[in-house]
Amino acid sequence: MNASESDRILHLRKELHRHNYNYYVANSPEISDREFDILLKELEELENRHPEMYDPNSPTQRVGSDISSGFIQAAHIYPMLSLANTYSIDDVDSWVRRTTEGLAGQDFTVVGELKFDGTGISLIYEHGKLVRAVTRGDGEKGDIVTENIRTIRSIPLELQGSGWPDFFEIRGEIVLPWAAFDRLNRQRADAGEPLFANPRNAASGTLKLLNHQEVARRGLDAYLYYLLGENLPCDNHYDNMMAARSWGFKVSDAMTKLQDLEEIDEFIRKWDIERKQSPVATDGLVFKINSIKQQLNLGFTAKSPRWAVAYKFSAERALTRLRSVSFDVGRMGNITPVANLEPVLLSGTIVKRASLHNEDIIKALDIHQGDMLYVEKGGEIIPKITGVDSDSRLPDAEPVKFVSHCPACGTRLIRVEGEAAWVCPNKQGCVPQIVGRIEHFVGRRMMNIDGIGEETAAALHAHGFVNNIADLYNLTVPDLLKIEGFAEKSAARVIDGIAASKTVPFERVIFALSIPFVGETTAKKVAKAAKSIDRLMAMPAYELEAIEDVGPKIAVSISEYFGDQENREIVERLKAAGVTMEIPQETTDTPMSDILAGKTFVISGVFSRHSRDEYKDLIESHGGKNAGSISKKTDYVLAGDNMGPAKLEKANNLGIPIINEDEFLKMIGTSTE
Repeated sequence: MNASESDRILHLRKELHRHNYNYYVANSPEISDREFDILLKELEELENRHPEMYDPNSPTQRVGSDISSGFIQAAHIYPMLSLANTYSIDDVDSWVRRTTEGLAGQDFTVVGELKFDGTGISLIYEHGKLVRAVTRGDGEKGDIVTENIRTIRSIPLELQGSGWPDFFEIRGEIVLPWAAFDRLNRQRADAGEPLFANPRNAASGTLKLLNHQEVARRGLDAYLYYLLGENLPCDNHYDNMMAARSWGFKVSDAMTKLQDLEEIDEFIRKWDIERKQSPVATDGLVFKINSIKQQLNLGFTAKSPRWAVAYKFSAERALTRLRSVSFDVGRMGNITPVANLEPVLLSGTIVKRASLHNEDIIKALDIHQGDMLYVEKGGEIIPKITGVDSDSRLPDAEPVKFVSHCPACGTRLIRVEGEAAWVCPNKQGCVPQIVGRIEHFVGRRMMNIDGIGEETAAALHAHGFVNNIADLYNLTVPDLLKIEGFAEKSAARVIDGIAASKTVPFERVIFALSIPFVGETTAKKVAKAAKSIDRLMAMPAYELEAIEDVGPKIAVSISEYFGDQENREIVERLKAAGVTMEIPQETTDTPMSDILAGKTFVISGVFSRHSRDEYKDLIESHGGKNAGSISKKTDYVLAGDNMGPAKLEKANNLGIPIINEDEFLKMIGTSTE
């Protein structure tokens, strides 16, 4: 064998495994679907040439998995295989010709559908009622997410009409509409949390949340596209889906019967344009043979049905000139370069600005002043710069240089160790940071003070009324009346809102403080562990690390925040103003015992007697501590079913005892009978 081809096979397997994880588990893909498919096809061809290199764990032998350790799994009644992808009309036409050969020249009808860019779902109905919902997972089994699915209003819990089988499965796509996606990302931006890259990642992440109320709040939607079972009402796919629509399922109006190649090609051309007006993200089309009998005759390959194929749209791309690069300052001091562009129409909207993210990306793209830049949206709502037309570069164009000093206050920037970000360290004197923290503090999910937005926050600072968040509690109606746009009624509403914010729960106060890397979820866990601001300010970094989901980076950030004297003074002023700075005594759990005092536990797996959260509460109520990751400081691992293999290996390597739930319950003196 050619050594280079052998090395290439091993390299491709490693890379594809990594990209599979990034896409399905981490929800942070590094390459496009098309680039992934090209690499996978290359690997398939190499493995076909070298059968001696067969590996059952090769990416070519599996379907990507989205299984999460936080859910119970269930096997699919019928495997949920992926579809073969095509990227041109010619490829689709070739599939039609292969289908014609496979059906020995029989006449057949094709059904064209939109390919929604979300996350696959299997729904099981018995006697007209939803009984189970399972994610696609690895194609053979997936996570049971029934309770989360029940929050989606477009999915019927009980069917209407008549004629459905007593037992059937219907498959579809869980999506997050553009409007809900925009709203969610605005909320995450206000909260200082990472933005979702696209609606698909947001839908997938939402479906895996353990908080059903949060799932309901985000506004997921669903389109159903395939009916399976033993006693279906019709012998063809299209009529079955029309029947499903009559039972209350949301079936896309785009679903169309197509009789020949000309109609298929026209369907592609039509939706390549009309998809841009869709309320949800789409990344292509799907073509299926209509007759179920013909589907069965055509059968399957190892990974996909022969009777269906996906056509992927090319990401929409535009070429426009760079006018300038400006540098924005965030509330945490991060400096973000922004490309100011000649206005260009892209996916139905005019694009004038696109984030360049950081200095490393500017250098990697080799952007010069006045360059012609390629801008894409593809499946993403946020425009991004993907390349430079260097052939059209002006002869004397200078490379774009990152600023060395803060564009707002002139302070020399510092580079965050191990990261690409440049930061302005002038936290208390840089106006965009001050105004950003004020705007964050008053937000709905923080202190919920109505009537103060970005412009008002800037005006309050410009007039000298609010230089930090504690100054808000000194505001008066006369102060506000000096700011343009305020009248007696609106000013009084703000003052009333400030007074009402004093009763906001402690965990939201922590979130409102703008501690770097402390988002809403982390704030809740920190509040529960510390129970008061005084205790939190006194906790050393190693003790903070013992809190679930608080790693070394967040622990150091919290320690440094409260190590700053100005921050401590602000906290003291907030306390003096009456802001809630502890969990009320009546809601604080009284320890049942100190039998676990000084012991740190890590919980992993799925349990039958109590939930994970209940076990965490039991550990704390008996004097123990919970940690999110295994280290030398871990005393026990409380393990349920499906314990993560990485945690198991690490615990064994460190010699940490692994106990099951019965052993734990005996440890704290609770009966397991």
